[in-house]
Amino acid sequence: MSVNYGSIEAGGTKFVLAIADEHFNIIKKCKFSTTTPQETISKTIKYFKENRVSAIGLGSFGPIDLNLSSKTYGYITSTPKVGWKNINLVGQLKEALDIPIYFTTDVNASAYGEMKNTGIKNLVYLTIGTGIGGSAIQNGYFIGGIGHSEMGHQRINRHKDDFTFEGICPFHGDCLEGVAAGPSLKARTGILGEKIPSDDSIWDILSYYIAQAAINATLTLAPECVILGGGVMEKSNMISLTQKHFISILNNYIDLPCSVEKYIRLPTVKENGSATLGNFYLAYSLFTKK
Repeated sequence: MSVNYGSIEAGGTKFVLAIADEHFNIIKKCKFSTTTPQETISKTIKYFKENRVSAIGLGSFGPIDLNLSSKTYGYITSTPKVGWKNINLVGQLKEALDIPIYFTTDVNASAYGEMKNTGIKNLVYLTIGTGIGGSAIQNGYFIGGIGHSEMGHQRINRHKDDFTFEGICPFHGDCLEGVAAGPSLKARTGILGEKIPSDDSIWDILSYYIAQAAINATLTLAPECVILGGGVMEKSNMISLTQKHFISILNNYIDLPCSVEKYIRLPTVKENGSATLGNFYLAYSLFTKK
């Protein structure tokens, strides 16, 4: 009997659902906008009732409760996304589908997918998109105690040409997410990021902030590489600008394990598929423990 695995990328903007065979090859995939919890979760349940799988890997936007002993395990907790605060996401899915569900953050899923695709067991993954999140894997395991890291809300030094921008984070104002996430571009310029020319100075400002996050990860966790995903990093010059600022800020303090081009890099899984692949492997890890 064949075994299929499911993936749910529960993003604040869209949900991406996928099914893989036992060799982690995608059989089916669909996506839809994240609307109300009732509508979005109902669509997800319907999809997996029509396409049965043995286990699901679920990577969600957050913050989320990952503490298995907590009364709110499986919940999306203090999210700023309207309508989604304190939603029992895992509980609703498990009640309807009655299968094992591996629950983690969306960026943890991406990091796990990159680990499986590259074989690198010590890495940091930062996603720079609608929000900013981070994940670290050491010796093949996620770091974290009773919860998950919130690297997107770290403090960073302001760019000399960006002091007047207050930031968009509803909790901290000008934390990393507040000044470098995708929506900060429109907040500054009134223009969507994808419509801003590559040579605009705003990209140098964002890359300066992202480089600081990579520096902090490097000096705190000493990974083999720092992977930068998300829509902001799809701008053609962003990776090279970030590498340039990273080298400047590091200032030869430590030796990197490889060239900066290999150390500060984009995801290896094509078509933004890191989280999907990671979810498949996490579903597999849970199913094989049964």
